[in-house]
Amino acid sequence: MIRRTVRFLDERLGTAPLVKKMLKYVFPDHWSFMLGEIALYAFVVLVGTGIYLTLFFKASYAHTIYHGEYLPLRGHEVTKAYESTLQLSFGTKAGLLLRQTHHWAANVFVAAIVLHLLRILYTGAFRKPRDINVWVGATLLALAVFEGYAGYSLPDDLLSGMGLAIGYSVLLSVPVVGAWLAALVWGGEFPGGGVFESRLYITHVLVVPIVMAALIGLHLLIITRQHHTQFAGPRRTERNVVGSPLWPGYALRSLSLLFAVAGVLFLLGGLVQINPVWLYGPYHPYDATNGAQPDWYVGWLIGALRLMPPLEIHLFGYTVVPNAFFGGALFPLVVFALIYAWPSIERKITGDHARHELLDRPREVPWRTATISAFFSWVAIVFLAGSQDQVALHFQISYVGLIWFFRIAAIVVPVAVFFVVRRGARDLMRSGARPLRGWSGSVVAPPRAPTDAPVDR
Repeated sequence: MIRRTVRFLDERLGTAPLVKKMLKYVFPDHWSFMLGEIALYAFVVLVGTGIYLTLFFKASYAHTIYHGEYLPLRGHEVTKAYESTLQLSFGTKAGLLLRQTHHWAANVFVAAIVLHLLRILYTGAFRKPRDINVWVGATLLALAVFEGYAGYSLPDDLLSGMGLAIGYSVLLSVPVVGAWLAALVWGGEFPGGGVFESRLYITHVLVVPIVMAALIGLHLLIITRQHHTQFAGPRRTERNVVGSPLWPGYALRSLSLLFAVAGVLFLLGGLVQINPVWLYGPYHPYDATNGAQPDWYVGWLIGALRLMPPLEIHLFGYTVVPNAFFGGALFPLVVFALIYAWPSIERKITGDHARHELLDRPREVPWRTATISAFFSWVAIVFLAGSQDQVALHFQISYVGLIWFFRIAAIVVPVAVFFVVRRGARDLMRSGARPLRGWSGSVVAPPRAPTDAPVDR
């Protein structure tokens, strides 16, 4: 069947040389390269389950009386968005399975991108000529976080209403243009002028997915054009790639990973409850103490809002920069600005403008490993601070005391992590201990064009 298909296309489009070249493309044999594929396959599951959900969800904040299968809410006034979500969960065949699988896939998608990005930063895969692809990946991460936020904001349950109220306040806090910007997005004052729900829905199911799919395609195209990086080892140079060809070895392995990721996500969707909107109830401002928590990837933004001291900038009796701006807008902007700028920052520090095809083991560049670890620990502390209300509630700890603990930790911990990690990397480098090996059975790809010699660090 494959031969007949290839012959059919070649006789009409002359595709045989291209297919032959593609099938011989070599992928490095190392488990860490699978992190990006996990993100890709989670995105595939997201698209597939999302298409099914769009057939039943109603993006309307118009009010109606609920008469569905969930008895505790019968007779209550809810929005059509919330009603359709409950109908998906209790009255649609496979609705709850696919809704929860969709939600789990979103969590795995963001987590896989974060781990993939960390692998790139730790191993120096961001260096010339791959800095453009780092920017593409960082943009994908930002869009993934926004897409997840927009997704769980659609059902108009208590969690989504609280999240949208916070988002509106953060947008409102943008200096000078905040009021106009919030009114433009929401179509008026919160909760919106009757158009926000359709805007949010179209953005979530159409605009952002198309942009993300285009960026994923661009990301893969750049990788194919530049070839994969690889760790140093036998027969591995700056001018070749040692690993498995696309067909049959890598294709079968990658398909197995696709089925494994999809299988695990569907198992999670069927066995592990997530986002039970029927327990949160419809959104009412007076129910804010319900205890509903946003998805984990928004925790760092919630933590930043909670840790920020009561600082505002006033000018001529007017509040120029409200407090919400620092934690809700400035903090994520600083985080992503540092990620985007890191290739240029390292190039400026090291003076290394050469082209690199071989990766560094993290121990081989202690200062880089320590700096990235310190940066990640800083974000992680702020992320943990997002859960301090639940910690205070369940462990009977002073909420104010937790705020001060995390404020101090956000300064002290990154500094301590920097020196500890740098010392550990140096000790590992001196010891010569070997890292985890990749799979065997590798082949060597044809040499690349000559490249500049790597700079000795």
